[in-house]
Amino acid sequence: MTDAPDLRHHGDREVGPGLVDLAVNVRIPRPPRWLLDRIAATLPELAAYPDATDATTAVARLHERPLDEVLLTSGAAEAFVLLARALRPRRAVVVHPQFTEPEAALLAAGHKVERLLLAAEDGFRLDPALVPEDADLVVVGNPTNPTGVLHPAAALSALARPGRTLVVDEAFMDAVPGRPETLAAARLPGLVVLRSLTKTWGLAGLRIGYAVGDAAALARLREAQPLWSVSSPALAAAIACSEPCAQVEAEKLAVAAEADRLYLERRLLESPGATLPAREHARAPFVLLHIEGADKLRLRLRERGFAVRRADTFPGLGPDWLRIAVRDRSVTDALVAALRELGG
Repeated sequence: MTDAPDLRHHGDREVGPGLVDLAVNVRIPRPPRWLLDRIAATLPELAAYPDATDATTAVARLHERPLDEVLLTSGAAEAFVLLARALRPRRAVVVHPQFTEPEAALLAAGHKVERLLLAAEDGFRLDPALVPEDADLVVVGNPTNPTGVLHPAAALSALARPGRTLVVDEAFMDAVPGRPETLAAARLPGLVVLRSLTKTWGLAGLRIGYAVGDAAALARLREAQPLWSVSSPALAAAIACSEPCAQVEAEKLAVAAEADRLYLERRLLESPGATLPAREHARAPFVLLHIEGADKLRLRLRERGFAVRRADTFPGLGPDWLRIAVRDRSVTDALVAALRELGG
């Protein structure tokens, strides 16, 4: 297993002092002032244990769900650990390439994991027929990290059935204008949809996310969750980010991110040998680039001051892949200039 991908490698390990961060998929460098003020307002009350009631109500209202169909978590990543603790799958299938924490959590809990590897020549699109009928746990991202592919809601809905837990990781759905393929309001058996506030609002250090979906499935996760798992400041952020004005702002950020992504794609394709196999269906705030010798190119870019995400740690990819976070056009232009100087 020495050639097995490092499932615990994430973009934050690529960044460092003096480097332009194109490795971490947090869209803004810091939370907006109005959000920081709401979080800071909780600090004098830190002696009290956190109460998730109001935040749960806010998220339930946002997604038009009853309270028992919402679970606040310490970042969306906690939900993967809860799933691994709470479930006893006979056949767990993780659709790859995708965020590696679901598989890592399942393996750490002693579960066997079967990988369904999507193909670059198919644009990394999921055909529901590829998922084994007897799989009782299926995990898929939408839009998927690192491919950026936004799968049709109908294709994912077709995977839901009694006796199966269907986990759809929508950590980047807020970055898709209009969120056209979300299942956050869907009523499907065994469905668990995960959301993160990290990406849009610059809250990676606060750790706040949530799960919505089938009440029975969430009840099992709730039983596995430690008491007071989500801090009071994080709960305040969940309330603030669920309000209508925040949703309007999130949509504006998503529209801007999409325009910047399209620009990044066009500029990257100026590099000889560069291809974007997922481009036709990609809607996420990052781009998956295929270019020969990407592993060496990543190190040379680092010498030029740019940190990009190695993609060979994602099952199904290899040394000729890089993931590049969407930033503003001036950053993209500087990156492309560096690529040109390097002959890429």
